Amino acid sequence: MRDKKDKELHHIVIVGGGAGGLELATRLGDSLGRKGKAQITLIDKSKTHVWKPLLHEIAAGSMNPEKHELVYLAQAHWHHFKFRLGSMESLDRAKREISIAPNYDEDGVEVIPRRTFKYDTLVIAVGSTTNDFGVKGAREFSIALDTQDQAERFHRRLHNALLRAQTQVEPVRAGQLEVVIVGAGATGVELSAELHNTTRELAAYGLDKIDPDRDIRISLIEASDRVLPALPAKLSDAVDLELRKLRVHLYTGERVTEVTSKGIQTHSGRFIPSELVVWAAGIKAPDFLHEIDGLETNRINQLIVHRTLQTTLDENVFAFGDCAACPWLGHGEQTVPPRAQAAHQQASLLFKTLKYRVAGKKHLPEFVYRDYGSLVNLGKYTTVGNLMGAISGGSLFIEGLIARTMYQSLYKLHLMALHGFWSTALLTLARIISRRTEAHVKLH
Repeated sequence: MRDKKDKELHHIVIVGGGAGGLELATRLGDSLGRKGKAQITLIDKSKTHVWKPLLHEIAAGSMNPEKHELVYLAQAHWHHFKFRLGSMESLDRAKREISIAPNYDEDGVEVIPRRTFKYDTLVIAVGSTTNDFGVKGAREFSIALDTQDQAERFHRRLHNALLRAQTQVEPVRAGQLEVVIVGAGATGVELSAELHNTTRELAAYGLDKIDPDRDIRISLIEASDRVLPALPAKLSDAVDLELRKLRVHLYTGERVTEVTSKGIQTHSGRFIPSELVVWAAGIKAPDFLHEIDGLETNRINQLIVHRTLQTTLDENVFAFGDCAACPWLGHGEQTVPPRAQAAHQQASLLFKTLKYRVAGKKHLPEFVYRDYGSLVNLGKYTTVGNLMGAISGGSLFIEGLIARTMYQSLYKLHLMALHGFWSTALLTLARIISRRTEAHVKLH
């Protein structure tokens, strides 16, 4: 769909309003859109945006999403791009056209019919979803944390479980208040620490029949031989130690073979009872991308791209972030890891690239990923991480206040990319003031 007055403009369509897609749309809108040099359209299946690394805090209840979500329509109005609600379902590269599925309300009534959008340049930034690897029962009996809706759903289930345990006559049964997290990557580790804190906070608000140390149990299951297997061993060891201090039950070297309504089964024959299972093991790009209109994809549905971030078979279709497999210079066959810092760097490159395309330049810059290290936040307890290329040119291990400050700064940098420095500063001040008059855990 294109307005008549915009037909002569280069039309850039960005599908996916995650951190990278939204930052790119905002920057392009503030430059090309504001100056009338291009038409920028952002398409996303949600009406609001929440920074994905915060989803574990929403799930645990330590963050109220209403205070951190951004409304796409408002952002589009302020930053000179258009927002359209919907989920991409198909691509016609010959017509340079994408199809958006119909949108329905909670009662199943169609709100927005199926639509098509023309593009001159298409950017796909739809992120990733949790990969359940086809494990029996995983889809039916566990909750992933890919979206705000899923995080809020888990929190409601957790809160209801606590209320049920408080009011029932019989003692808490095995698995009733046990949270099992499958996957000890960053999401699983951070969620386990956050839950240790918030379940105790929730129990303190009048749930006097529940003894957190006796009744609430958090278990973390990992198929590899250590937590955080993708990160340096020293960081993994530090996190392992902190989790054990929090009495999180760690099961490494255990591969989940089945999830039921009563708990999880592992390959070794171990059964862990749980009515609250979170699946945080592995990622894949959304299924609709698999060889979409003939484009090259890998085994986890990622679009294969050149270092210019153009798909290998169509120079007019770009992809970045978790849904793209981009060569990692100097690392052989490895591709750029699916991290927030990679999406941010790629968004910055594409901002320059798309300005070049609109200006008619043929030579496009190539992406070089710079790994600045990793940070893992264990809530109020500690933060640990490693900085790449720091001081000595190698890897510097950090923890405590310095690491926590750097972790918090990542979110502030994301906010500044969307709102600018002064708006972010005022927003931060307002949250600091309001937090003094609120419960530090979501109570509903």
